[in-house]
Amino acid sequence: MSPTALNPDEAKGHHDSFTLPAVRNGHGGFKAEEVHASAARAPEGGRFRVESENTTYEADGIRSRFVDRGAEVIRGEDGKYTVKKTETAYEFFTKSRVGKVGLLLVGLGGNNGTTTLATHLANKHNISWHTKSGVQTPNYIGSLVRASTVRLGTDSETGKDVHIPMGDMLPMVHPDDFVIGGWDISGMRMDKAMERAQVLDWDLQRQLGVYMKDIKPMPGIYYPDFIAANQADRADNLLPGSDKQAHLEHLRSDIRGFKATHDLDNLVVLWTANTERYAEIIPGVNDTADNLLAAIKASHDEVSPSTIFAVAAILEGVPFINGSPQNTFVPGCMELAERHQSFIGGDDFKSGQTKVKSVLAEFLVNAGIKPLSIASYNHLGNNDGKNLSSHAQFRSKEISKSSVVDDMVAANPILYKTAAQLTAKTGEVHKKGEHPDHIVVIKHVPAVGDSKRAIDEYYSELLMGGRNVMNIFNECEDSLLATPLIFDLAILAELLTRITYRQLPAPNAAETETETEFKPLYSVLSLLSFMLKAPLVKPGTDVVNSLNRQRNGLEAFLKACVGLEGSGDLMLNTRVW
Repeated sequence: MSPTALNPDEAKGHHDSFTLPAVRNGHGGFKAEEVHASAARAPEGGRFRVESENTTYEADGIRSRFVDRGAEVIRGEDGKYTVKKTETAYEFFTKSRVGKVGLLLVGLGGNNGTTTLATHLANKHNISWHTKSGVQTPNYIGSLVRASTVRLGTDSETGKDVHIPMGDMLPMVHPDDFVIGGWDISGMRMDKAMERAQVLDWDLQRQLGVYMKDIKPMPGIYYPDFIAANQADRADNLLPGSDKQAHLEHLRSDIRGFKATHDLDNLVVLWTANTERYAEIIPGVNDTADNLLAAIKASHDEVSPSTIFAVAAILEGVPFINGSPQNTFVPGCMELAERHQSFIGGDDFKSGQTKVKSVLAEFLVNAGIKPLSIASYNHLGNNDGKNLSSHAQFRSKEISKSSVVDDMVAANPILYKTAAQLTAKTGEVHKKGEHPDHIVVIKHVPAVGDSKRAIDEYYSELLMGGRNVMNIFNECEDSLLATPLIFDLAILAELLTRITYRQLPAPNAAETETETEFKPLYSVLSLLSFMLKAPLVKPGTDVVNSLNRQRNGLEAFLKACVGLEGSGDLMLNTRVW
């Protein structure tokens, strides 16, 4: 059952204002007197309007023209470069009607799933609660979309920068408006699952119980070989049998049924369940779309639960996001998404230690300092940590965490020798350039619960052979960092389903050359990379792990869809007479 369908007196709609009267919510608590800024709604008709020949506001959407300017670099035989400017013109169209949007979570009964549902309900019904520090107001702090801003331009009178919430750049679904449901291998009711997670304050749990007590996850898929054996005691809510084709059809029916029951216009499926072991890539099994479909029909052992969910979403034409580190998107799954022009994104939520690492490593390398080693240690006590105590599942996480500095290191051949340089120096073929030593350790310590400890040591080379050591200790509540990412991924994935584009002919093109038809974006949503440790990208393109580049890329795309240029950090007017 969807939380939207619960408590009819409370479910009449959302609050549109920042301030509300202080009233009892009927469950022994109070509605907050103010709506937190991260949960506020944009003014009717949007927060801004672009006046430009490149931007047109139509009854059903926003049409914009944008020129993507770049540079093509040619290396000569003498080692010198020739740079040629490039320009490619595009037209974007963004449908402005958001409609009613569903969010189906795989792992609804876990720590992330229950926290996502509880956060949604607390904000939707504006429930405040008491902590030892005072009264707390519900919010979406930690969300890139809801709690960060974008520089829109400069004030015409003061010359000061003007910033607006990122969520107001284009019409996006408000997280209060999601219709949330999902699957879980544990059949525990959501109020009890929330208690089991031990993430949220007791006074909030007490008030949310009435909304969550009648919600139970749909049965999930359990293939014991893919997750740790210590998860077996939770597996009491399962699709019967071992027929993977039957499981696929059941999941497709679940998606269609949820969409029909709640009269949804759009839907996003997101995996926030246990980390699986890596699936072996086997020619003839999961290397092509047709082989993967045949392997599912044959119930092949190497088809994972997450891949079954991904295929179900792809075939139903709804986005699927993988929030765990396993290789859900085997080559056959990627090809299937391309074939159906369905959207996929992943892998692995980037919430705490890895996000910090991507920032600090970039800072050091860009400052001309050479990290020699990065050692990362984690311990946590939630069920994620319990599952990761198994070596096969830990290996998936280790892979996703270990690649986070690759592109930053490769961008500086002054500090790090390239593969070609190493090959020339040693006489042995090197496929990878020089790289810092990088190790990751994760341990399960039940006593600390959802409060994860992360310790990092950065050992770097300085001027004239000097050495520098930086140590960071980070304590964070794992699910309270992951939940905003779930909202961001779902909000942005839904938005991207409403954006189409076409490439425009070059200014000097022949008159017979016509504009192409509008089409959807490429199936792999690399624009979601800011939220993900091991970003999935279009085959043949480089992965960008730099957090600044990921955010700048997303911001630039949102601006392009309203006909605006990039960040404007040149600030040329402040540097000339």
